[in-house]
Amino acid sequence: PEYSQRLQYLGDTQQNCTIRLSHVTQKDEHEYYFRFRTDKPDGKWLGKPGVTLNVTDLQVEAPERVTEGHNVSLTCKSSCTLTDRATFIWYRNSQPLTERRDRNNQLLLQSVRREDAGRYSCALHGHSYISPAAHLSVTYPPRNVSVSITGSGVIVEGDSVTLICSSDSNPPALNFSWFKENQSSAVGSGQSFSALQSGRFYCEAHNQHGSQRSDAVTVTVHAGADGNVIVIAATSGGV
Repeated sequence: PEYSQRLQYLGDTQQNCTIRLSHVTQKDEHEYYFRFRTDKPDGKWLGKPGVTLNVTDLQVEAPERVTEGHNVSLTCKSSCTLTDRATFIWYRNSQPLTERRDRNNQLLLQSVRREDAGRYSCALHGHSYISPAAHLSVTYPPRNVSVSITGSGVIVEGDSVTLICSSDSNPPALNFSWFKENQSSAVGSGQSFSALQSGRFYCEAHNQHGSQRSDAVTVTVHAGADGNVIVIAATSGGV
């Protein structure tokens, strides 16, 4: 049953016994024999030794992660020896890298960018089989660090306005420090910070690859006529 839709007899009943096996996979890697039988009592013959079918498997060897700005090499490994004329095609996220069709089985990515992250696979030109994908992660320090504000507007006296720090980084930033302008020491830590007084505040996001600070946010607190506290928050220009 597993061959019924993929096996085609191309020969005749005389001398040509050619068959074609389509959509070959590694499960088809066996030794194949030819056997014929006649209507005579001893009229059967088995061609032994047979023909061994070796099916090439392709695997992408790549590091799991690379730091932004570094170089990285990916290798398309074959389970058998290929001819010197073999040409390799590379794919990222199932899309062909059309500019890359190499005789060399290595793909060199120079000065890696975040956009280079993805699932890489390879194939031999002229063949439909594509290797399983290997995932490449690009690590980088925090970028686009910003502060958002919750609780701005009119709040009850004694409450606070909460500042939240966010960033784009890989791996995600785990350490956040809060500073008030013109003060050298941090006034808080963690992704959120409760501002109880007026001032200009900014955050710094950190991971093992570096850090970046946000623009400062101005928080102005003053008492309203009804005894409530009015908090006015506005983002300043770049730092």
